[in-house]
Amino acid sequence: MLVLSRKRNESVVINDQIVVTVIDVRGDKVRLGIQAPRDVPIHRSEVMAAIQRAQSIGTTEADEAGGESSVS
Repeated sequence: MLVLSRKRNESVVINDQIVVTVIDVRGDKVRLGIQAPRDVPIHRSEVMAAIQRAQSIGTTEADEAGGESSVS
């Protein structure tokens, strides 16, 4: 993991197409602004974990149904 220090209004550029900017720092919370192409999914880690769990449940249901998924 790369660890960087940034101040308010400073940015980090990832792969020439994603820019992460520190918008605000209040106590122990940091607000970030993220500029990325529309086809790049961006989620908070807890949201991504929930998506992966839901996909895993859908895959398990499909396996149990013999390849037919009950998820629409």
